[in-house]
Amino acid sequence: MKFQKKTIHYLAKAILFIAVGLLLNIVPAKIVTHFELPVFFDCLGTILIAMMGGNLPAVIVGFFANVINGMSDPVTLYYGVISILIASSAYVFYQKKFFLSIPKILVVILTFALIGGGIGSIITYFLFGYSIGEGISAPFALALRDTCGLPDFWAQLLADIIIDIFDKAIVVISAVLIYRWIPRKIREFCNHTFHMDPNVDELAATTKHSLLRKVMLMVITAELFLGALACAIGFFLYQKVSVDKFTELAYGVTQAASTFIDGNRVDEFIAHGREADGYTLEEERLYRLKKSFPQTKYLYVYKILEDGCHVVFDMPAEDGEEPGHPGDIVPFDPSFEPYLPQLFKGDTIEPIISNDTYGWLLTIYKPIKDSHGKTTAYVAADISMEEITKDDASFFIRFFSLFFGFSIIIMSIIIELVKRGIVRPVNRMAYASSQFAYNLESDKDKGLISLKALDIHTNDEVEHLHGALLKMGTESLDYIKQLQEQTKRITRMQDEIIMNFAEMVEARDTSTGNHIKKTAYYVDAIARELQTEGEFKDVLTDEYIEKLKRSAPLHDIGKIAVSDLILNKPGKLTDEEFTIMKNHTTEGKNILEKIEEKAGDTMDEGYLKESIEMAHFHHEKWDGSGYPNRIKGEDIPLSARIMAVADVFDALVAERIYKKPFTYEKAMEIITEGAGKHFDPIVVKAFSKISSRLYEERTRLDKET
Repeated sequence: MKFQKKTIHYLAKAILFIAVGLLLNIVPAKIVTHFELPVFFDCLGTILIAMMGGNLPAVIVGFFANVINGMSDPVTLYYGVISILIASSAYVFYQKKFFLSIPKILVVILTFALIGGGIGSIITYFLFGYSIGEGISAPFALALRDTCGLPDFWAQLLADIIIDIFDKAIVVISAVLIYRWIPRKIREFCNHTFHMDPNVDELAATTKHSLLRKVMLMVITAELFLGALACAIGFFLYQKVSVDKFTELAYGVTQAASTFIDGNRVDEFIAHGREADGYTLEEERLYRLKKSFPQTKYLYVYKILEDGCHVVFDMPAEDGEEPGHPGDIVPFDPSFEPYLPQLFKGDTIEPIISNDTYGWLLTIYKPIKDSHGKTTAYVAADISMEEITKDDASFFIRFFSLFFGFSIIIMSIIIELVKRGIVRPVNRMAYASSQFAYNLESDKDKGLISLKALDIHTNDEVEHLHGALLKMGTESLDYIKQLQEQTKRITRMQDEIIMNFAEMVEARDTSTGNHIKKTAYYVDAIARELQTEGEFKDVLTDEYIEKLKRSAPLHDIGKIAVSDLILNKPGKLTDEEFTIMKNHTTEGKNILEKIEEKAGDTMDEGYLKESIEMAHFHHEKWDGSGYPNRIKGEDIPLSARIMAVADVFDALVAERIYKKPFTYEKAMEIITEGAGKHFDPIVVKAFSKISSRLYEERTRLDKET
């Protein structure tokens, strides 16, 4: 019910919109016609509707304006195809933003003039003949013909285009001004009624071979093929009908003539001509008969003999050509040679179409017999094939205009229905699905809501597809949530195992206390301060910092390979013992690499990578004097450079079995002096800004524990 109400509401808006466009086409045109102004002003509504509503309503407005005007002047209907071409061109120009600048507006005006004036002139040429007719452009066409020596056709064509440039300039400028004057809300209302969602349009535009383009290509190809086929069939059928019609007319003329020509007096008429009694009377009857049928170019009576055609009667042609005189002998045209044996015998012959001495003609011969039934002469009627061709051309242009006018409207409606019933719903689903697919995990709920909100009621496979997508999206989201929960549990379990393992290692060193937890806290704080200051932008993402924080507890994992006697020795280590102690960096790297190798894809690859780098390089120094590899500067991984500061600071301020804790000030003095030597200066600078806060929090935690 909701969908039906929405459809009715849409149709009501569309009908109102089209009605306004029709009024803007018809009323101004009637006004300028009433005042006999030298313009047409008959496509203002078409252009405005194309700008505001798109191709389909503009095509409907343009064509049906001609249909309405055709009720009083049927010829107007044949120019409907011009209105359709202007409508489609206006829509394309609007899409390409041609109405926004004067140079492009000039292109629009010229294009419309070529369509309206050029094609319109050609249609007029086929409808009404080859001479300059009447109308707005006729005086101008006559002037061009007389002054420039142009043929009638080219003079009329050029005059029509020039007059139409003036007309279309007024119409286009008026349309642009009215469009800008129309309130934005009304324009948006029209766009919302007829146009697609901009997001969906953008998605369709980025598709190289969009479904709509394919449908349009198929429909247009089918339309052109069927149109060409229909026009060809229609033309040939009508041509046959025309030939048959003119043949019947010629038969009628010759039949009528044969009824009053006295076959017994043919030889007398040839010998004496107008001096023969009754000759002028029969000649006058033939003349009136020819006048009654203006399609007949030649009407004559010949006696066919071996030496040629002997003239009995010959009516003057309309073009002033001198007729033959009684007794003249006219030689046979080559086209008649195959029929001479029949003509000599006085038999009836089939209609002849020839293109010889007297032009392209359809000829009908009717025998004239004497009182004994013997053929003494033939009465002949010649119909100019050009008359038939003109008639065919007139039919063709009428058929072409009407067929393509209505078929383009039908094609536009089909494309619009495909767009609204298939392409638009599919694109909307694709857009909503892409939003669901590419959104962050936290936004997938919104994406699913957008997919659910699509109002698709096509009652076909498209609606079924929407239901399937919705079901798939819902189940996918539920599955993702389950995976997220499982991942969180696994991550928490993994972190707890790692932390407990690290604490077990640290517990062997009775003086370290909560060293691993504190250094992890320091690493996180230093990394976030560096991020705030804009340092190492390409590396210090939130994800990377989280990995650093999780990796930090494993930086001393290699101490598991160091003897308790060395690890908990109360005094200074010997050189040999210190060498063993330094091996904890390499041992840590080896342990974590084995874990990485065994774990495979079950653990976070980046997480283990940072753990390995921290364990291996956290005792390297900026100046290259550290261990185990004596690398320096930025060759030391950033994770290890951050850990170096955190590790040394905690060691300085912590109480150890072999030393008392340093004061905060002394510790910071050592850290600061080590910048550029032991530590990365940038890391030290960031740490100096937060060290006081970190020390206070450390002191508070020590008191609480």
